Amino acid sequence: MGRRKTAVFSSGERKSGLLATIWKYRAPYLFIAPFFILFLVFQLIPVIWTFVISFANWNGLRNFRWVGFHQYKVMFQDYMFREAFLNNVWYWIVAVIGVVVLALMIAVCLNSPRLRAKKVFQTVTFLPYVCASVAMGLIFMMLFDENAGLINEIIVSLGGKRRAWLGSSQYAKIPVIILFIWRIIPWFTIIIYSGLLNISKEYYEAATVDGAGVLQQFWYITIPLLKNILFFCALTVTIDIWKMFNESYTLSGPGTSNTSLFQLVYENGFKSFNLGYASALSVVLILVLLVISMIQYRLRRSEEGV
Repeated sequence: MGRRKTAVFSSGERKSGLLATIWKYRAPYLFIAPFFILFLVFQLIPVIWTFVISFANWNGLRNFRWVGFHQYKVMFQDYMFREAFLNNVWYWIVAVIGVVVLALMIAVCLNSPRLRAKKVFQTVTFLPYVCASVAMGLIFMMLFDENAGLINEIIVSLGGKRRAWLGSSQYAKIPVIILFIWRIIPWFTIIIYSGLLNISKEYYEAATVDGAGVLQQFWYITIPLLKNILFFCALTVTIDIWKMFNESYTLSGPGTSNTSLFQLVYENGFKSFNLGYASALSVVLILVLLVISMIQYRLRRSEEGV
């Protein structure tokens, strides 16, 4: 009995001590409370609710009916899901390579001491990022028009043939990925450019004394010192590309030739009002992002020997 009373007393002391600590630091807790409340209401609860209704058949208003894994069985038999998933894989590979390589090249040019009027070029480089993606999608639709588009006019003037960019399933993904890369590349250029500014010039001066050329300095100094930044850019592009919606929606091609997985979620959820199936698609999208992010993170840590 004595031991039981002591245990109850100690647990009561812990509770009172926790409450006393919370009350003591109530001001900091009040300052951070809005973030946690917003995160709980608009992120955590919706994600949990998405997992729940992925096992149900529901139109958002009534007829909520549990169906188990039926939505997932339908999804893996749906050709639209397979095409959208493969489209996203293609977008992901091209976007990661294109954004990282082009952003690195532009950042190196901006960091070059030979470049004049750097402020002007920095401003021009960042302009695409502040443009509305939907508006730019409409402009790209005119640029890639089969009959009067500027792209086809340039190709014809060089002796080529007109292409039905948005009317052909073979070429429909190309305008989408070009628009995506063009729109987000300024942001990653600035990130890499800031990393270049933090590299000490002493490394390059020492390499020059040792007889290293520009390409050797770039490969053995710039790239290794930017590895963490380049990894962050690749991971962020991966997340952005799997959430891509505006580009594929405004530049829609025939059928699901350039449909993204996130667009398929939108069409099933807010056009067909099949929220159970849309939630199952969202769950798969979340799992894909988690797996890809974990693989990239593990590869990065293995390179560092951790």
